[in-house]
Amino acid sequence: MAKNRLKTAAKKIGAAIGKADRTAHKVAKAGVLAKGELDDIAKQVEALKRQLLKTSKKLKKALA
Repeated sequence: MAKNRLKTAAKKIGAAIGKADRTAHKVAKAGVLAKGELDDIAKQVEALKRQLLKTSKKLKKALA
């Protein structure tokens, strides 16, 4: 009887650990994807800054 309870408890513990491990892997994967997306957005912002700088220079010359 006690062995069955121990086996049942061990199964529950193992299942909980497995579920936590899967969740941790999913979170880590999502973090890597988010980091990549942030890098892409940062590159786009830098490109827009350069474009705005060029456009403002051209506009100043046109108005001068």
